[in-house]
Amino acid sequence: MTDTTATPSASRRQLLTMATVGGVGLFAAPSAHAGAPTGRGGPGKTFRLTVLGTADLHGNVYNWNYFANRAYSDSRGNEIGAAKAATLVKAVRQERGAASCITLDAGDTIQGTPLAYYYAKVDPITGGSEHPMATAMNALGYDAAALGNHEYNYGLDTLRAFEDQCDFPLLSANSVDWDTGEPVFPPYLLKRVKIPGDQPITVGILGLVTPGVAIWDAAHVEGRVRFPGIVEQARVMVPRMKAAGADVVVVSCHSGSTTSSSYGDALPYPENASRLLAEQVPDIDAILVGHAHVEIPELKVTNTATGRDVLLSEPLYWGMRVTVMDLDLVKVRGRWSVASSGATTLNANTVPEDAEIAALVRPAHEKVLTYVNSVIGTCTEAMSAATSRYEDTAAMDFVNLVQAQAVQDALAGTQPADLPVLSISAPFNKGAAIPQGEVTVRDVAGLYIYDNTLFGVTLTGAQVKDYLEKSATYFQQVSSAGPFPPDRVTNAVTPTAPGGTPDYNYDILGGLDAPLTYDIDIAQAPGGRITGLAYDGAPVADTDEFVIAINNYRQSGGGSFPHVKDAPVVYNRQVEIRQLLIDWVTERGEIDPPTFFSVDWRLTADGEPVVIQA
Repeated sequence: MTDTTATPSASRRQLLTMATVGGVGLFAAPSAHAGAPTGRGGPGKTFRLTVLGTADLHGNVYNWNYFANRAYSDSRGNEIGAAKAATLVKAVRQERGAASCITLDAGDTIQGTPLAYYYAKVDPITGGSEHPMATAMNALGYDAAALGNHEYNYGLDTLRAFEDQCDFPLLSANSVDWDTGEPVFPPYLLKRVKIPGDQPITVGILGLVTPGVAIWDAAHVEGRVRFPGIVEQARVMVPRMKAAGADVVVVSCHSGSTTSSSYGDALPYPENASRLLAEQVPDIDAILVGHAHVEIPELKVTNTATGRDVLLSEPLYWGMRVTVMDLDLVKVRGRWSVASSGATTLNANTVPEDAEIAALVRPAHEKVLTYVNSVIGTCTEAMSAATSRYEDTAAMDFVNLVQAQAVQDALAGTQPADLPVLSISAPFNKGAAIPQGEVTVRDVAGLYIYDNTLFGVTLTGAQVKDYLEKSATYFQQVSSAGPFPPDRVTNAVTPTAPGGTPDYNYDILGGLDAPLTYDIDIAQAPGGRITGLAYDGAPVADTDEFVIAINNYRQSGGGSFPHVKDAPVVYNRQVEIRQLLIDWVTERGEIDPPTFFSVDWRLTADGEPVVIQA
């Protein structure tokens, strides 16, 4: 890898020109005074402030796929990691002058890869180890980071340990004490930016998180932390920042730009509210957007009260992009204000990893590679999740088997023990595969890439059918049995259909001691697609009762599936499902798909099996 810290300025400008993804080629014609702040003296003095931003890094430092044990790549040529993002950030600082640049992150930092999991659970930072994301972000010199919802996944003790390790503040104005309503993390930072020959500019940096934390991590925050709405809390905090002397207000907001929610009406606040924030709260100049995992190089939203444009930008997740927002300030009658602004995103696949950060994190990375590649058992037949979105597979049956067994074992001797146990799983990772022969931690973990914990709830037969109908909305309506390519029958999120249904919001139900069988007739409109629903060969009656093994995300309302949020909870031991899978293989030593796999559900069109040609 090349250490770009020694790259001459001209080479850095070339890197930036190649890296520009959106906007209007801000770096194509660098100033003759590159490296110095843009500005001029006299009346109407000007200054260019540059805000650099990352979002949704999710524990990615290197361009590495831990589940595949090779360099990361996707169909669009994207590369990932904080080390690559660091090269871009340092290049812009060199180009613009570090003193005129602020570097922010918009949350979801400490969860998402085995690297992050290892330092939360295997060698936890609460026990004294250092989190590799703190190592990387400290070395790059972030000014502040907003908390994301996934920061809460491992509980407040782990989050506080991470906070203690960071050399920059973790901001969250709407993470407030359950009783007092006061923020439990710093709500904002007032950053002084020096200007040669003039008084410094005061930049107010506000951090906000999607209120969905209250649902998704209720077990960690219930009774301790509440999450008011983003707009509502910004209306309180922005005036405070202005009164404290903020000339410019920048928000790092872990909430998407489209006004939408995955939790329906379970909360009175939308999950994705950055556009509403720009429209409804005066005196905000720019918003670094996170959470939605989409790329928005530049978006201008008009504030309804002031008529001024607010600049929004969201970099693509995992370090694939770095946002660059330029705020051109003018000083009139002794006060600085934003006269104009623009943004773009820079592409991580155009640059090498930063050598300094790569070297600092290398020991942790090597330790995690040893862990994830350790052999824990064998498999008699290969299992792949590649087709799990549209046909029953052994891979999903395996997840349901382990979940259902864990709940059933825990219920032994209790009143619900006599109820049949069903389990719900989703095709999180199309690339997941368990090979025939030796099986590693990495192989098993690839089936379950989220840090969800296991719940058990009870549902009636009528509620099970409602749940399956909701799940079946994942599919498009068809007029024949095909053949079709997969994207023709699913509503999956794709580069060409960013507003579709994520694969993780399509659930597959399976039985433990007997099969749960059903057809999904996608020739019918949503709401009338589940046919032939039966358990152990007998039709499921509305009044039948079942125990359902389900993850905490779904149980708490994620995805807006019916009934489960209010269903009686019969099991909740805060055990992570991914670890259950790893422990199952470790204890038994062998996965034997023929002993648990059967085709229990299928796609049909007016009763005829739908043919999918991948």
